[in-house]
This record gives sequence, C-alpha cells and structure tokens, in this order.
Amino acid sequence: MQKTKNKKFPIEWKISDGLTPYEDALAIMEHRVCAIHEGHAPELIWFLEHPPLYTAGTSAKGEDLLWPDQFPVYDVGRGGQYTYHGPGQRVVYVMLDLTKRGRDVRKYVQNLEQWIIDSLAVFNVIAERREGRIGVWVTHDNGVEEKIAAIGVRVRKWVSFHGICINVDPDLEHYKGIVPCGIAEHGVTSLRDLGLSVTMKELDHILKLKWDEIFQS
Repeated sequence: MQKTKNKKFPIEWKISDGLTPYEDALAIMEHRVCAIHEGHAPELIWFLEHPPLYTAGTSAKGEDLLWPDQFPVYDVGRGGQYTYHGPGQRVVYVMLDLTKRGRDVRKYVQNLEQWIIDSLAVFNVIAERREGRIGVWVTHDNGVEEKIAAIGVRVRKWVSFHGICINVDPDLEHYKGIVPCGIAEHGVTSLRDLGLSVTMKELDHILKLKWDEIFQS
C-alpha cells in the first residue's frame, strides 16, 4: 500500500455522546497520534465526557490525592498534576501535528488557553490567565478566584494529545477528593455555578466557531 505521509487531511471534528470510558479514550488517542505522525489520518478535535475519575499528570504528588478510593485514578503522561473528569464537564482532546505549526509547545498551550478565553467570552464570562497557574480562571465579585477550565497536554513525535476541559455543570463536590492541579488556595467553579445555563451543544458550537480565529487552520 502506498504511504500517505504527504497527504493533506482536513481536521476531523468528533463529538461522542454519553460517557466515554477513560481507557477507551486513551487507546483511541494513542492510535490516532501514531497515525497522524505517519501521515495516515487527519488531526482530530474530540469532544466527550467521562464518568467520574481522577487523573495524575507527570508532576502529581501523592499527598494531593485526598480520596484515593472515591473514583478510579489513572496515571497519564500528560503534563500537570491531579485533575478530575466527570459528567457535566466538556473534555476536548486535541490531536494536532505541531511540526506544521512551528513546534512551539509554549505557544500551543497559550493558544489553547486563548481558545477557552475567547469562547467563554461569548457567554459573557471574563476568563483569564494567571501567572504561575496553568489553566483558565474567573474572579467573582468578592474577589475570589476559581478555576473554570484546565489544560493538560502531551506531545509525542511532535503530535499533541490530551487537551482541555471546561466545567459546564459537573458535581463540584467531586473536586474535594484532590488538590486540583496542586493549587490548594483556590477553588473551582463552573458555568452553572456562575448562574449560566449553557448546554454542551452550545459550548461545542462556540468552540468550533472560535477555533480558526486562534489556530488558523
């Protein structure tokens, strides 16, 4: 069979209904990353939700897992520390060929942050970066800052995987089982917690709409 290394594919956009088991998502990402690198498959932006679980990034500290028996815990190779995934949270796995995007991981992460910030602005949410704190943050009227979106990426052979998660309407009590991203002094919030009734479909539409403004592809 003739190789398709130089074939150009449009980005594939995929939305999975229901709750996708984490093991299945990992397997699919692993396979797609290899296929993208070999030029056999298009880049993929994958929208999904997971059942309740915790993931540990490469910088995770054991003492930050407060409820080790509450939900399954997965050690993954993405950057960052502990995070939570569960129903009501929009997870987006982003599998891109960074070779054709400058091989600049820092810029890639900044673009993911800006993608979230610009998308949430459509819902009149002022979301911002914070120096020394990965992710996207909102400030309440009383000055309290909370995280509304997390970012954790991994790059293999200059193909990205893992990605972002945005809290739409998850059970925020589930975050009490970890120190999210190793930051104990700030909490987490969601669009629902901010008083917004945003559906996954509405958020997905805006994320897709804002994609080209940030990534120009």
